[in-house]
Amino acid sequence: MARFNRRLVLLAALLLQMLLAAGPAWAQAQPAWVSLDGQRVMEIRVATGAQSPADLAGRISAELKRLAQDPTMAPEQLVVEPNPPYWMVAQRLADGRTVPRLAVDERAASSFGLSQQLLAEQYRDQLQAAIRQYRSRYSLQAWLRGTALALLVLLVYLVWLRYQQRLHRRLRQRLIRRPPGLRMGSYDLVDRTQLREGLVLGLAVLHWGLMLLGSYLLIPLLLGLFPPTQVVAAGLRGQILALVNLTGRSLLEAIPGLLTMALILTATVLLVRVSNAWFRALGQGRVRLPGFYPEWASPTSRIVALFLLVVGVVVAFPYIPGSGNRTFQGAGLFVGVLAALGSSAVATNVISGVMLIYTRCFQQGDWVEINGVLGFVQDRALLVTRIQTPRHELVSIPNATVIGASILNYSSGQRELNQPVELAVTVTIGYDVPWRQVHALLKRAAASVAGIGEFPEPFVLQTALNDFHISYELTAAVQDVTRYRQTHSDLLAAIQDAFAEAGLEILSPAYTAMRNGNGSTVPRIPQP
Repeated sequence: MARFNRRLVLLAALLLQMLLAAGPAWAQAQPAWVSLDGQRVMEIRVATGAQSPADLAGRISAELKRLAQDPTMAPEQLVVEPNPPYWMVAQRLADGRTVPRLAVDERAASSFGLSQQLLAEQYRDQLQAAIRQYRSRYSLQAWLRGTALALLVLLVYLVWLRYQQRLHRRLRQRLIRRPPGLRMGSYDLVDRTQLREGLVLGLAVLHWGLMLLGSYLLIPLLLGLFPPTQVVAAGLRGQILALVNLTGRSLLEAIPGLLTMALILTATVLLVRVSNAWFRALGQGRVRLPGFYPEWASPTSRIVALFLLVVGVVVAFPYIPGSGNRTFQGAGLFVGVLAALGSSAVATNVISGVMLIYTRCFQQGDWVEINGVLGFVQDRALLVTRIQTPRHELVSIPNATVIGASILNYSSGQRELNQPVELAVTVTIGYDVPWRQVHALLKRAAASVAGIGEFPEPFVLQTALNDFHISYELTAAVQDVTRYRQTHSDLLAAIQDAFAEAGLEILSPAYTAMRNGNGSTVPRIPQP
């Protein structure tokens, strides 16, 4: 028996705990709102009888709209009267009778922490105020006022639209006439034409964005002036406010990250400037570093600056707003895949470009011959080497090709060995001409050319005793390597003139003449 009593007590305690946890049924019901014309009037937390708060709120809303639209019904006809166990919100008719509209019981009053009478009076006041506001909104005066305000708003909008377009045209013309520049020291970071086009495009985007924003804000403003569309206007305003709140909250949350990112990028820019200044001093010879050549300063400065920028971007990346977003990460993965697919050829040319820089094969401005292309180095980039030929052709050769080709540099001798580049010209003269005379004619021809230097002195070598003639090679120093081809041409012309004046034939490359009385092939020298 004691064991049974103990089990009964435990069961009762369990049931009591479940009831306390569950609470009264009215406490679990979802509250509902009585509305009129889309606007909330009063809250229903507990419904009398077996009906739910939502059903009761819907029924009262329909009855309230009917009463508001009835011009014979005055709001003061809604009264509060006791009808135990309820307090009633009723409508008093003209003959003195009352018609119940809403019953308030003890549970409903307890849910608000009020007495039945006070809750009934509160409901009555809310219903009366809703009817008065409804009739005020739909009155002729309200319609006329709304129409007048709508016309005024439209007038202001049209005036703003006109001045906005005029301002846009003025700013656009100013950008076109006087495009701004973006400079760092004495260097243009962005081409003025490209910067102008970008600013004009940005100005157009800003202009149309402001016009669309103004037009969108105009819609809820106009709709809110007329009773039938006030609910739609309220919804649009709610969307705008929600967007503004979301944007403001996002900006506030992003401020610490943006400040940190700005500090990192500022420190990176300062480091890049310090690095550029130091390498500039190395290139100018004001600072010396053992084993570091001055011509390495400019390319090394670019490489170090690129490295610092990459490190700065990597460090600042986690502080970019939205960097942890999956969309942002997906875009980064896509870019990484593209970079991986195209990195093989790019990496080969970049590595080749770095090797060309530090092997000192040539410098920018040198007169070179690479892979059969003769000209001076117009640009030496990490990916390609650009050569401008004497015919003003710009040839771009990938660095991977340059590193595998033989490079003939006509400028490095004068710069590094203090020895000018020399050109060699070979002519073949018959055995009947004394070699000492040939030597003298060739040296005299070299001395007559303005582009041939006096030091080292031109000299002649006999390189071959051929079947029909002797090969003579004239070697002379070129003063200006950039005029190498012109000097070569002038030297050939001078050799022809010298031998023509001496009445000697040049048998190049292979020439025979039958001495049967025919005239000599030596051209006549025109008399001045």
